[in-house]
Amino acid sequence: MNYEIKSEFLKAKINSFGAELNSLQKLGNDCEYIWQADDKYWARHSPILFPIVGRLKEDSYIYKDKKYSMSQHGIARDKKFEVVKNEENFIEFKLCNDEKSLEIYPFLFELIISYKLEKSKLIISYKVVNKSNETMFFSIGAHPAFNWALEKNLKKEDYFLEFEVTNAKRYFLNNLGLVYKNKDLEFEDKKLFLNEELFKDDALIFNDFNIKQVVFKSSKSDKFVKVNFDNFPYLGIWSKPSGAPFLCIEPWFGVADDKNSNQKIEEKRGINSLKKDEEFSCSYSIEI
Repeated sequence: MNYEIKSEFLKAKINSFGAELNSLQKLGNDCEYIWQADDKYWARHSPILFPIVGRLKEDSYIYKDKKYSMSQHGIARDKKFEVVKNEENFIEFKLCNDEKSLEIYPFLFELIISYKLEKSKLIISYKVVNKSNETMFFSIGAHPAFNWALEKNLKKEDYFLEFEVTNAKRYFLNNLGLVYKNKDLEFEDKKLFLNEELFKDDALIFNDFNIKQVVFKSSKSDKFVKVNFDNFPYLGIWSKPSGAPFLCIEPWFGVADDKNSNQKIEEKRGINSLKKDEEFSCSYSIEI
């Protein structure tokens, strides 16, 4: 079911299935900033990645000597969330473990996702609560996709990403979606100029706490998307090199497995942990 929230400047729509943002617009303007999930290219808008980010080696992990299978990006994106609060400019969703989730992820949890409109920003907050008696291991991440051409008369190559840093460590993925090397990437005047060729080897993944903000824009337009994400250790930038008219800007607390991973979840690259009843919180914002 779709829910709409509004402020004096913006309106957003979020579906209870996956607690997924599927529309973001300025009031009085028909420009849609969120990708509309054309299944010719990619049939999602902005999935929640939990309890893993990226792909596991052999699509499985080991916990207490037992192997569990889990597909890329985890289970939350394909679950119906409960609406726990719904106000004019704010909505909050909750997902809890169930019998099916325990078969592939043996932890009791609460996952709370909220959306709040504040001036020209949409603030998205995540909270994870460990309801198990033992330490819980998890990753969580965002995957918002934006329409690449915010102006009909512009080409993809007219757009760039603007960073606050001049370079950052980049991880590279192999054909199995696993991290196999890293090296520093230099930005030209703090900009990454966009084209489809960038994504021929999958997503660009950065590991740098100094990246706290990315602006997606063109020098030929006044429309932009600014994504702010303090203290997120990883950032993914992704599209499909097949004419796909969307671009994803993805702050993450987690990353794909290393190709040499031993598959033990407690030793996974970028994994987070919570003791019984502990909570983890983070948030990011989208400004248009």
